[in-house]
Amino acid sequence: MEKIQIVHTNDLHSHFENFPRLERFINQSRQESTADNFYLFDIGDAMDRAHPLSEATNGQANIEWMNPLHYDAATIGNNEGLGNSHEHLEHLYDHANFPVILNNLYENDPSRLADFAEPAKIITTKQGTKIGLMGLTAPYILTYPLLNWDIKLIQEMLPKSLELVKDCDVIILLSHLGVSMDRLIAKKHPEIDVIIGAHTHHLFPKGEVDNGVLLAAAGKYGQHVGTINLELNDQKQITAKSAYTVKTATLKELPEDAAWIERQFDRGEKLLDQKQVANLPETLSTDYQAKHSIMQEALTAVQDFAKTDVAVLSSGLFLEDLPKGIVTEKNLHDVLPHAIHVMKTTMTGDNVWRLVMEMEKNRLFLRNHMQKGMGFRGKIFGELVYRGIEIDSKRNVYINGKELDKNQEYTLALLDHYLFVPYFPSIEISGNNEIMYPEFLRGVFADYLSKKYPI
Repeated sequence: MEKIQIVHTNDLHSHFENFPRLERFINQSRQESTADNFYLFDIGDAMDRAHPLSEATNGQANIEWMNPLHYDAATIGNNEGLGNSHEHLEHLYDHANFPVILNNLYENDPSRLADFAEPAKIITTKQGTKIGLMGLTAPYILTYPLLNWDIKLIQEMLPKSLELVKDCDVIILLSHLGVSMDRLIAKKHPEIDVIIGAHTHHLFPKGEVDNGVLLAAAGKYGQHVGTINLELNDQKQITAKSAYTVKTATLKELPEDAAWIERQFDRGEKLLDQKQVANLPETLSTDYQAKHSIMQEALTAVQDFAKTDVAVLSSGLFLEDLPKGIVTEKNLHDVLPHAIHVMKTTMTGDNVWRLVMEMEKNRLFLRNHMQKGMGFRGKIFGELVYRGIEIDSKRNVYINGKELDKNQEYTLALLDHYLFVPYFPSIEISGNNEIMYPEFLRGVFADYLSKKYPI
C-alpha cells in the first residue's frame, strides 16, 4: 500500500497576517507526515495588490515567501492574471522554484502557451506511481484579451489536458474555476481523482465527493489550510481518499509573528512612499460635498482619461483623505487599494435614461451597503456622484445641461466594478463597454494628479 499526502493553499490574497502560522503548519505537516510521498500545491490568487508589499514588488514578495516552503506546483488566479500587466505576469515567476501548471492562458499566438506556464506535469512518486497534474484558471473572456492574452474556454482545454495525463495512475486538477464548475467537471469526468478548488472562496471542511471525484477547497485569505490523503494498492489504484481543512486561527501563534507581519506591511509602505506623484495645494477630502473633494478631482481624472461626455463614481471608493503637500504612491494605495479599472461605456440616450433610473432606484440601498468582491477592497459602496448628469422631479435626464436625446449616443466614464455588481444591468445589457487596462483606477488618478499638480 502507498500513501500520498497533499497540503494545499488557495486564495491567500496577500493576507500576510496568516502567513507565519501557515508556514509553520506546512513545515510541520511535511516533517510529521507518515505518508510515503508529500506534496504542496497552491491554487491561485496567492497575491493581491491590496497589500502594499505585493503592490510595491509586483507580487515578487509573495514568491519570496512561497519558495522556502518548496511548493511542488501552483496555478494562477485572476488576481495574478488580471491584476498584473502582461509583462509583469510574464516575469512574476522568474525566480519561483516551482512550476506553474496552466493550460488555458495563451500568448497572442493561439498556439503558444503563456511562456511562464506548463500545460501539465507528471510527478513520479518513490514507488513509481505517476501523478498527472492539470491546471486551469477562470476564463475571463472579456478582460484577458485587453492584456494581450488569449484565454481559452474550459470545454476546449480540459479534454486536451486530460489527454496529456491519460496514462497516469492519479489525476489531479488544480482548479481556479469556482465550485460550480468543479462540480460540473466532476459529473462529466469521473476519471479525475481529485479536484483542488479555488476562486469562489468555498470551504470544504471534510471534502466533498461528487461522482467519485474528491473535491477539496480551503476557503480564502489563508484562514484555512487543506490536507488530502490518498491510499493506493499495489496495482497503483486509489483505494481511499479523504480531505480536511484546519482553521488557521486555531494554530499556535508565536510572539514574533506580529512583528513579522508588521514588517511586511511597513516594507511595502516604505517602498511605495519613495515614489512621489504630485504636490497638492490643499488636502482632498473624502467628503464628496467638500470644497476640495477627492471625488471631484477623480471624476475629472476618469472623464479626461476615457474622453467621455459624463462620468459616475461612488464615494465608498475613497478610503482616506489625500493630504496637502507631496503625494506618493503609498498615499494613493491607501486611498484606492482596489483592483478596479476605468471603463468607457457607450449607449444610446434611452439606455442612459434607464441606467440613471437604476442608479436612482438603488441609491439609498447602496449608500451604506457593505460591498465585497469584484475588485472592491473597501467597506461600503457609498453615494453615487454624477459629473454632467442631472435629473428633475419628473425623471427627465439632462446631459451637460441639455435634455437627453433618447436616440443619440453618449459616452460615460464608469468602472468595470459597476459592470460586475448586479445593481446596474443596463451596463451589461445595452452598453458597449471598453475596460481600459492595464492601469488600476489609482494609476489613472496618479497620472492626472502628476500633470495637474506637478512636483
